[in-house]
Amino acid sequence: MSDRKETGMNNGMNNGTKNRTKDRVLLYLKGVAMGSADAVPGVSGGTIAFISGIYETLVDAIRSFDRDAVKLLAGADFKGFWNHVNGNFLAVLLAGIGTAILLLSRIILHWLETYPEMLWSFFFGLIIASALMVGKKVTRWESDVVFAGILGGFLGYWITVATPAQTPETALFVFISGMIAICAMILPGISGSFILVLLSKYEYVLTAVRDFHISTILIFGTGAAVGILSFSHLLHWMLKRFHDITIAMLTGIMVGSLNKIWPWKRAVETYTDGEGMIRPLISENVLPTNYFELVGRPSFLFWAVLLALLGFSLVYFLEKWSAAGEKERV
Repeated sequence: MSDRKETGMNNGMNNGTKNRTKDRVLLYLKGVAMGSADAVPGVSGGTIAFISGIYETLVDAIRSFDRDAVKLLAGADFKGFWNHVNGNFLAVLLAGIGTAILLLSRIILHWLETYPEMLWSFFFGLIIASALMVGKKVTRWESDVVFAGILGGFLGYWITVATPAQTPETALFVFISGMIAICAMILPGISGSFILVLLSKYEYVLTAVRDFHISTILIFGTGAAVGILSFSHLLHWMLKRFHDITIAMLTGIMVGSLNKIWPWKRAVETYTDGEGMIRPLISENVLPTNYFELVGRPSFLFWAVLLALLGFSLVYFLEKWSAAGEKERV
């Protein structure tokens, strides 16, 4: 009798271990999906978190880095701190996100160098669809909300015009870029990579990841940590108190900044970077029909349109998946 009981207990422990392992593997894969989304301008890791049902857990884990967490650390209660911030959840999720970014950085950088027109067309389609999907979250389009959307549009366009192709590569600016980009990551619909594109630090950060520039990664990561801890509470408050105004402004920023993502550009002024490569400093948008004459490269118009439609469709179906998942949870 005792042997049967002991066998049953062992089977229960084994099943519990298997379930925990399965849950962690599933969470890791969700992290991989989030990291893949965050590596691409236009798709938000926050959207993937929302679709996969871990968004609220993620936001709660981030917001748990509070005074109580500091007290636990100050008291050397590391186990209590780990449990308070849901450390197991964050560690597995971040491992998945990091894996995806490491794997995708080389692929995206290769396409940026070889076929930038097609890659930016794909991003263009992603961002148009993202703006439409984010705009659908506005429940009322009254005067103050419309004004916020228009203001966001002007702000987004101004950022693309005011931000040169070459922004500082100082530690301070990389730190600030990390602070700003990470805030977009936790918002469904807004991509952190998109913010890096606006700040002209997208390729720079991906290169640092690909080449393991530890100092740059640490500076950017520190800025991201400070940003997400500082702004997660503010973003939560804004979305709770001024949801429609906040969403309308974010939508306007995305629409207004499409100027930055236009696939066909001609360099007006150039500069030489630290590796001796000639890079555009100031660019202007041109029509694909005149692109070959002005730049000397094929426009890849057919493939560009196809990839833009693919990017648009990807966000559209992600949104449908998200809506279906939300209905199931309700």
